[in-house]
Amino acid sequence: MNRIEGVRSEAAVLVKVILPEHALHGDPLEELDGLAKTVGSRIVGSLTQRREQPDSTTYLGKGKLEELTRLVAAKDADVILFDNDLTPGQTRNLEKATDCKVIDRTELILDIFATHAKTHEARLAVELAQLQYSLPRLKRMWSHLSRIEGGIGMRGPGEKQLEVDRRLVEKRINDLRKSLQKIERRKERTVAARRDFMTVSLVGYTNAGKSTLMRRLTEAEVLVQDKLFATLDTRTARWQLPDWGPVLLSDTVGFIRDLPHDLIASFKATLEEARQANLLLHVADASNPAVTEQIASVYEVLEQLGIEEKDTVLVLNKVDAVEDRATLDAIRLRSPNAVFVSARSGQGIEELAHVVGEELSRSFVDVDVETSAANGKLFAYLARHGEILSRRYNDSRVTLHCRLPQRYLGKIDAAETVIHFRGAASGPHGRVDADDLADREHTDEPGPVGEPGHVGEPGRVGEPGRVGEPGHVGGSGRLAAESDPLEEPIDGAA
Repeated sequence: MNRIEGVRSEAAVLVKVILPEHALHGDPLEELDGLAKTVGSRIVGSLTQRREQPDSTTYLGKGKLEELTRLVAAKDADVILFDNDLTPGQTRNLEKATDCKVIDRTELILDIFATHAKTHEARLAVELAQLQYSLPRLKRMWSHLSRIEGGIGMRGPGEKQLEVDRRLVEKRINDLRKSLQKIERRKERTVAARRDFMTVSLVGYTNAGKSTLMRRLTEAEVLVQDKLFATLDTRTARWQLPDWGPVLLSDTVGFIRDLPHDLIASFKATLEEARQANLLLHVADASNPAVTEQIASVYEVLEQLGIEEKDTVLVLNKVDAVEDRATLDAIRLRSPNAVFVSARSGQGIEELAHVVGEELSRSFVDVDVETSAANGKLFAYLARHGEILSRRYNDSRVTLHCRLPQRYLGKIDAAETVIHFRGAASGPHGRVDADDLADREHTDEPGPVGEPGHVGEPGRVGEPGRVGEPGHVGGSGRLAAESDPLEEPIDGAA
């Protein structure tokens, strides 16, 4: 079934049709060259053409097609790799005209994903995307499918092999979707169970240095390779933020321009950490001339996943590899609130930790909790979900100065417990009874002044596809009504 299996070590000619919507910086075939080398091809030639729109029959114009045919013959090429998506008819016509195998951009990316998929979940996701891509191309690919031998009940009268193959593929697609839906539900439960921790997720263009950054921040043994899509499976590790505490940091699959839609849908479970994260770190390669377009491509993928409105910090990595200082200054001008780091050398890591701590703190509140001195259950709850900064005793009462996420205050359910919000008036004399706070959780009304994150709409960072917008804008965007279904309310009385 896998037509591309022989591409490894084969002689390849690279082709790209440059359309008006394509932004160009440097070599237009640089990314395709990286994809080809990742799959193991030997590059023996290349060809580009500018067109207002692709030819409906062969994508290339007639003259360029003749030039390509001569190039393939002269270089004795085994395969033609296109940096464009081709229709089944265009691929078939190109192969007939050049007498050479033709692989388009989507098929090449799918093969790289299939090669790098290590876990059961990743393999299922890639197989589903490959089958969805192959289904309309069965007429050309039927000989690569598993054959069904004749037998009673196996084939209807006069049924062609192509129809049998199509039924087999459709059944397998249905089975894979069911399996991935089960994995997705299980993954949602697993990620939801981590809600006692703040979570941060790394997203970004492939080969931007996310895995290197994760190793630098967490010292986790993650795979680090200078290859496209080296990481497909999400890895989560604990990151100890200075002067803040531990958070969970996840490294996710890298994105790329024109990432196949079927592949994005298939990897929904794998990207669950990014969907559920409190904060996204969008890692971009500052040394890449096309960094602006790469940032925009990532925002487009996040929009397709429905998570573009997450609070995001733009992290420009590999600043030590930027040779031209003017280039770095131009990037700073476009992205004034971005954090500039080098995951390899450690430059800017302290600043990044400080910015992440500030962003996560937007969903925290600074409060005094007044309760009975014998209320050990509440003490343990506050220590588990936040930080107890000080205690003041007055006869049988104690006032705890705490810092913890807003959502956990609503679980303190007792008439004898009083919460004072620091730095702002919250009702008469700045007091809020725990019962009143619990009631407030179930409304969309803004809370008292000084309660960060208690808003009706999520704070978003710029518009998807726009580059250089502030890396951290708005509040955490978390509803105060958010609660943890796995935990029971904590009694405020002893």
